[in-house]
Amino acid sequence: MLLQFFTALRAAKVPVTLREYLTLLGALEHDLAAKRVEDFYVLARTALVKDERNLDRFDRVFGTVFKGLESVGEAVEPAAIPEEWLRKLAEKYLTEAEKAELQALGWDKLFETLKQRLAEQKERHQGGSKWIGTGGTSPFGAYGYNPEGIRIGQEGNRNFRAVKVWDKREFRDLDDGVELGTRNLRLALRRLRRFARTGAADELDLDGTIRETARRGYLDVKLRPERHNAVKVLLFLDVGGSMDWHVELAEELFSAARSEFKHFAHFYFHNCPYEAVWTENARRHDERTSLLDVIRTYPSDYRVVFVGDASMSPYEIVMPGGSVEHWNEEAGAVWLQRVLDHFPKAVWLNPVPKEQWAYTQSIAMIRRIVSERMFPLTLEGLDEAMRALVR
Repeated sequence: MLLQFFTALRAAKVPVTLREYLTLLGALEHDLAAKRVEDFYVLARTALVKDERNLDRFDRVFGTVFKGLESVGEAVEPAAIPEEWLRKLAEKYLTEAEKAELQALGWDKLFETLKQRLAEQKERHQGGSKWIGTGGTSPFGAYGYNPEGIRIGQEGNRNFRAVKVWDKREFRDLDDGVELGTRNLRLALRRLRRFARTGAADELDLDGTIRETARRGYLDVKLRPERHNAVKVLLFLDVGGSMDWHVELAEELFSAARSEFKHFAHFYFHNCPYEAVWTENARRHDERTSLLDVIRTYPSDYRVVFVGDASMSPYEIVMPGGSVEHWNEEAGAVWLQRVLDHFPKAVWLNPVPKEQWAYTQSIAMIRRIVSERMFPLTLEGLDEAMRALVR
């Protein structure tokens, strides 16, 4: 398994060497990990990762190779049933007719009922329709189904119906060092170019030097400012939830944008922009940037690109308090409109195939707010979006 881990790191382009691998083996022989996965993770990261930019790739490989391992070197019992299998047995599966019979409580009634359940419930429940539990049709809990409810204690989305998520979720930053799968993605971004020469004159002007030398009769070196793309870009990236399915595509776009534009800044949001955004997902609960500060800091000549699947509860767009993760004083649509009012040249790139947009109410709502300037995150869609930004 350790050899598999080493080769997987190399395949993920984490620059680990054979000497570092042997160092890790030697540390394990001296029991420095104490046969605990947590200690082994720290030991392996210390021995194999030399640059913090590779930490995210290391974590992804580690999670894939050692998923489900509880101690280093332990033997897996043949008859052991993984806990994940047991949890899945509790999930509720309903026919479309049964789903249609379930009624949504509505925004106000939903939160009023949750307060009542929290006050009354004294024990764990499973498979019911009333209490906070698992595998049932109650609006509160995990691994069940309800037209709209509050998700509590469930890992990841299943039906995309939750109005609120009562869990602290961790997102990861997109990797701006991702190797692009195709050059066409970068070529499409190059439509958004407007070259200018500004700044200090520190680049050799060869034509000017030849011309002035010939005219004067002696060497006259001429310098000029560096030529660069004068277009300024603000990139807002939706992370977490259903966007996890589109991470690879979003990373390719993020990597391409950072290399193409000199004046470039990025911020993350979840589902819909609200009063605050952030630049590092690991610190999103502690280091957030007011969206009003973003609007005040960046002038209106910046081009704004939103990247997100726009797939969420409609409440997240139109209702105060609609965010699944916190209680927002103003609706997401209000904040999104503030951004669009300040930055008139803005587009929304959606990784969901365009033919599926009509089946999601929230996509249609976001599309109307951005004045139909939503484009699929494909090469053709990206090309159309760049044309819209330069018009």
